[in-house]
Amino acid sequence: MKDYDFTLKFDLPDHDTDPEHFVEVLYESGCDDASVGIGQHGRIALNFIRQSESALYAVLSAISDVKNAIPGVKLIEARSDLVGLTDFSDISGLNHQNMK
Repeated sequence: MKDYDFTLKFDLPDHDTDPEHFVEVLYESGCDDASVGIGQHGRIALNFIRQSESALYAVLSAISDVKNAIPGVKLIEARSDLVGLTDFSDISGLNHQNMK
């Protein structure tokens, strides 16, 4: 297995909820390999270093873990040096304009 380093940013379903509330929930839902950023109101970012057999599976499993931890969360950005915007667009279903 190889380590994959990437960042996922999400829009929270309820902007009034303190994002600090989700840190422990994310950890317990399989995101124990991520650093969580809660600096922007209504959003949460996770920088993963995830072991996987492929970059695709690493990203997809991380998105799934976050969505299981925070129902209604919406992926708004994915960054990695390992795959390009087109790859993330295909994975996430977002068009290029929504990934900026």
